[in-house]
Amino acid sequence: MSDDKKPGGAKKSSGRGQRDLRVRVKTAKGRKLSSTLWLERQLNDPYVARARREGYRGRAAFKILELDDKYRFLVPGARVVDLGCAPGGWCQVAVARVNALGEKSGKKVGTVLGVDLQEVDPIAGAEIHQLDFLAEGADEQVKAWLGGNADVVMSDMAAASSGHKGTDHLRIVALVEAAAQFAFDVLEPGGTFVAKVLAGGAETEMQAMLKRNFRKVANVKPPASRSDSSEKFVVAQGFRGRDGAATLDEDGEEQRP
Repeated sequence: MSDDKKPGGAKKSSGRGQRDLRVRVKTAKGRKLSSTLWLERQLNDPYVARARREGYRGRAAFKILELDDKYRFLVPGARVVDLGCAPGGWCQVAVARVNALGEKSGKKVGTVLGVDLQEVDPIAGAEIHQLDFLAEGADEQVKAWLGGNADVVMSDMAAASSGHKGTDHLRIVALVEAAAQFAFDVLEPGGTFVAKVLAGGAETEMQAMLKRNFRKVANVKPPASRSDSSEKFVVAQGFRGRDGAATLDEDGEEQRP
């Protein structure tokens, strides 16, 4: 049998043939090139395809899955708040991991609360509310819905893009700082804060703020985060409590008595 034939006479795919399997999208009349490139990337993204197969609302679900695989904050029984939860992929992951539906026999049942400025389609096992977390009294409202403090506050939010990299960086840092302040108001001591940031140099003070208020702060880019993206995620664990902030030395390390 010839080396380039499979059993049954089918011709093997060449290396070039393998590459040709990539979906190419032609720029339609009236469509911007940037839109065409985005569509082509989506069609060829393995995480997008996997999200469809596994029933997640978007590829971002795998980012929180990978972060939790490493840091283990979504444990059965945990009370979770997802800020800016649309379209809902992070809530879907949290529901399964904290056992919000009670499907894991013998495990504690957790709570997942998603909030967003826009209306979000219902998610089994999650409680979704239309709310501006920056509004006065939002923290107390969330604690009332939870029936207490949260164990995890997480955010995959990003400010609307301006098209200017520096401006976008400053906007998302400000958004993460606001989310962190919200987390300080609703987290249980020992709790975890997870948020998306964009690398760019302006997050120094934000990082120092988190180090003062949490015992461990890690910055990580999960595999599901696209390599050409400047996004990374901060995972802050061991919340010290509103009155337990540490004092840092000039190197940003906690001062010891």
